[in-house]
Amino acid sequence: MRYIDEFRSPDLLKGQLQKIKEFSSGISVMEVCGTHTMAISRSGLRPLLAPQVDLVSGPGCPVCVTAAEDIGRAISLAGLEGVVLTTFGDMMRVPGPQGTLSEAVSRGASVKVVYSPLEALRMAAEDARSKVVFLGVGFETTAPAVAACLLQAEQAGLDNFYVLSLHKLVPPALRALVEMEGFSIGGFLLPGHVSAVLGSRAYEFLSEEYGIPCVVAGFEAADILRSLYLLMKMKEEGPGVDIEYSRAVRPEGNPRAMAVMERVFTAVDAEWRGLGVIPGSGLELREEFRAHDAGAWEVEAPGPERDSGCRCGDILCGKIKPMQCPLFAHSCTPENPVGPCMVSTEGTCASYYLYDYREGEGLGG
Repeated sequence: MRYIDEFRSPDLLKGQLQKIKEFSSGISVMEVCGTHTMAISRSGLRPLLAPQVDLVSGPGCPVCVTAAEDIGRAISLAGLEGVVLTTFGDMMRVPGPQGTLSEAVSRGASVKVVYSPLEALRMAAEDARSKVVFLGVGFETTAPAVAACLLQAEQAGLDNFYVLSLHKLVPPALRALVEMEGFSIGGFLLPGHVSAVLGSRAYEFLSEEYGIPCVVAGFEAADILRSLYLLMKMKEEGPGVDIEYSRAVRPEGNPRAMAVMERVFTAVDAEWRGLGVIPGSGLELREEFRAHDAGAWEVEAPGPERDSGCRCGDILCGKIKPMQCPLFAHSCTPENPVGPCMVSTEGTCASYYLYDYREGEGLGG
């Protein structure tokens, strides 16, 4: 507790802010992680750093980047007889072609909110008559835990535990982003949770091939300010990949977690909201675990997503900020979300709405 208190010292924060202000030129930085987006907004950093540092949110919310068609598939699975779909709470209100999972429950679908895949595994062990499907969303942070549950299911002979894998891999998405026409970012604030598993070496292509400086950041305001300082320093001295969040992240990452993930999953092409299909950016169960793969089940294909006017896809790519969406804070609010960026606790629109937006003022304090 003492360490955290010291890390939140006002004098420390003021000193780091002053160091940033001493740079002669500005920088545009994309924070990739949704937790960073929320931390930046909650700490009031955007107006403090503007205009010298322009903070742009990227595709770091796993709920938000899940494609509408994948939500539709999950809803179709939940409607099958004998199936219990388990999922994290954020997924319940994400709209798909047939509505949301919450709405599917009202139509008779069986959906249970869980806090970890282990909870879904226990449900399968306690109810042999049901096919328990865990809806696997998230990045490299959550995939190893799901993989470990599948290994446990195999060892215990639980043939009624399944996974619908919608997991995504961060590095391929970053490559797709920087290769998008018109993409112009001076640096990346890289995710701390993902990098604790993945390590920092996985991002070296960003500095080596594209000349973009990168820093793996922690989640306190002091972490973020220190990371922005390092990015601005690299902008002047030359790009690289640095680790500010050294108390949790190593260059090699967590080899054991990566080995478990790679034992169960293999990389496949996957669709991201806003980014389209990205080669090698998703995770599919390997052939030896295909008996647990709910993604291989035959279900009615969902129809196309209706055009609601939501611009969540553009927000996830950094093309616009939430206030530039015509629905933001009008027909789309956390209480009545139209798009996933307003649903999730890591969503950019929810973050801006809760902390950055003031009616009649837009972005400000």
